[in-house]
Amino acid sequence: MIYKIINNKPLTANVWKMVLSGDVSAFSAPGQFVNIELPEKFLRRPISVCNIDFKKNTITLIYKVVGAGTLQMNQMQKNEKLDLITGLGNGFDINVETELPLIIGGGVGCPPLYYLAKCLINKNLQPKIVLGFNSKDDIFLKKEFEQLGLQVFISTIDGSFGTKGLVTDIINQNTLNFDYYFACGPLPMLKAVHSMSKIKGQLSFEERMGCGFGGCMGCSCKTKNGYKRICIDTVLSSEEVLFL
Repeated sequence: MIYKIINNKPLTANVWKMVLSGDVSAFSAPGQFVNIELPEKFLRRPISVCNIDFKKNTITLIYKVVGAGTLQMNQMQKNEKLDLITGLGNGFDINVETELPLIIGGGVGCPPLYYLAKCLINKNLQPKIVLGFNSKDDIFLKKEFEQLGLQVFISTIDGSFGTKGLVTDIINQNTLNFDYYFACGPLPMLKAVHSMSKIKGQLSFEERMGCGFGGCMGCSCKTKNGYKRICIDTVLSSEEVLFL
């Protein structure tokens, strides 16, 4: 599917926001991702979707410049075109029993949680937001979550903003009242969130992958229900996750 770049701009020193226009009909849940073909790169780059506008036929991607592929992306200009495979992954299941949902994000795991928050709001829920970053200079999406009318808690490892430490320190110190959680972030964060509470939730994982749609088996991981492919089962329930 061919998409056109509407804009591409930095949010922090190494985190960029790209808005693309194209067919959005393949998306069915928050937390899905796209696989982007880049010139002269053998493998596509999987990037989670931060927001979807079905009226304007646009998607928003937020990505961190960490290698040659994302460096190539941040140099792209308005009206350039990209080939995307869209609507990948199962995404978050928002049809769960919850009255007090908690959304937990870490670093570049935060972007897909924005559209998740909008979907929960549409179900008349008001999730609390807990986000973790390395420092004040790395923070993004705080204002956007607050503009949705949501309460946002921030942790930074160096203590330059909000609670010093990790997202689990916020949850423990504030004794946040929640009955279900949705989490996306680095593996150590997901492991800590999974072990901190007996409350059920969903965790969105990242793995190196080849095809992005379940054909190559390169992103398989072991769960309590057998092996699953992260490109298809991007989000797992807390009850089936195994941290080996």
